[in-house]
Amino acid sequence: MTNAIKIDVWSDIACPWCYIGKRNLEKGLAEVSADEDAPVIEVTYHSFELSPDTPVDFVGGEGEYLAQHKGISTESAKQMLDQVTGVAAAAGLEYRFDLLKHTNTVKAHELLHFAKENGRQLELAERLMSAYFTEGRHVGREDDLVELAVDAGLDADAAREALQSGRYLDAVRADQDQARAYGINGVPFFVVDGKYGVSGAQPAEAFAQIARQVWAEHREGAESPVA
Repeated sequence: MTNAIKIDVWSDIACPWCYIGKRNLEKGLAEVSADEDAPVIEVTYHSFELSPDTPVDFVGGEGEYLAQHKGISTESAKQMLDQVTGVAAAAGLEYRFDLLKHTNTVKAHELLHFAKENGRQLELAERLMSAYFTEGRHVGREDDLVELAVDAGLDADAAREALQSGRYLDAVRADQDQARAYGINGVPFFVVDGKYGVSGAQPAEAFAQIARQVWAEHREGAESPVA
């Protein structure tokens, strides 16, 4: 039996390119799923905080945050947001930076680890990013996060307990340590089978190509006689 391809994705809920990369990855994998010899693929999301010093309730809009964080003018920040909005639209995502509530994402990452333990990580990752970038929902407060967890099929009381206990914070930090060990300093970053690195929000075709390439390697390994 051929082993599944493992794709580990480092991303942040507050990273606009991460949601685009997520959508392009999904489109690429959907394409190869129609192949006669379709790859078996397991996707896991890992924590990466782009701005861990951000307050839960940031005062100001996304343009103001970007200008402060990158030390650029508000006009330059607006141009950057306009650019990423256009790229997101091409990926089928309607970004609403006019509604977006910038916040600290560590609790969202803790919740993603809780969701992983309960088999709903992919559903929650989608729900969090959609809520943040397209709906103007707050993803830094406990009550809002619990509501989004329920949307993703998780139990409200268990999600709240997971957030209040802080017991998944170590898992968040372990992901960040692994990112440093890999030399990852920007996201999204995709690690395929622990040996191939793909940086940035690549087009769907690129993800389809690498999936087919790695699947061929898996099949060759499975068919090779044991020495």
